[in-house]
Amino acid sequence: MDSFQFLRYPLEELPFVFLALLVAFTIHEFAHAYFAYQFGDPTAKEQGRVSLNPMVHLDIVGTLLIFIAGFGWAKPVPVNRNRFKYPRLMGVIVSAVGPLSNLVIAFIGMIAAFLLGRAGLLDTASAGVYEAVKLFFHYLIGLNVLLFIFNLIPLPPLDGYRIVEDVAPHRVRLQLQQYEQWGMYIFLLLVFIPPLFRVTLAPIFALSDNVLAAMHGLLQFLFGQA
Repeated sequence: MDSFQFLRYPLEELPFVFLALLVAFTIHEFAHAYFAYQFGDPTAKEQGRVSLNPMVHLDIVGTLLIFIAGFGWAKPVPVNRNRFKYPRLMGVIVSAVGPLSNLVIAFIGMIAAFLLGRAGLLDTASAGVYEAVKLFFHYLIGLNVLLFIFNLIPLPPLDGYRIVEDVAPHRVRLQLQQYEQWGMYIFLLLVFIPPLFRVTLAPIFALSDNVLAAMHGLLQFLFGQA
């Protein structure tokens, strides 16, 4: 029996998954920290989170879960919205820039892969190099689109929940905060109970195909037939 059958990805492809995650998680959390600092909250800056050093952002459990379940998270950036001049508006922006950064990374990866192909830079590469580059871009694009969608789910502690929390009326926010502690448990139940997953998260994750199609359409618009 294959001792690695519990992994979400083939064992030989894990290095490419990990490299893609390093980029995705690092830029995602850097975006949160950078915008929070620019808006007047030095909390993340004081903890060394306004950084492109992956080691300050990685969460061990969240990273391992990517390999096992196909999704995960990095170490949350601490944000004190009371330091913002416009707490709710700037809070929405700080929350949204993380997922948006993943979408931007995915599109940049798609452009880079397209331009490499058009320029023929891999035409003389060995089969091993060609396959390695192909896998890296496959995971860089795919995982970032998945993280873009995943982080917009309105369950704590995800960014989608923080956005809902900031735009909701004060009375609703107070009610949401009463159940916030249960958000992660609810999410894990949705993930690991297959019938629940099929009717809740699976249709949401399936939206990645629509996002990829839209990105490819934009690529064709910008560069002609891709």
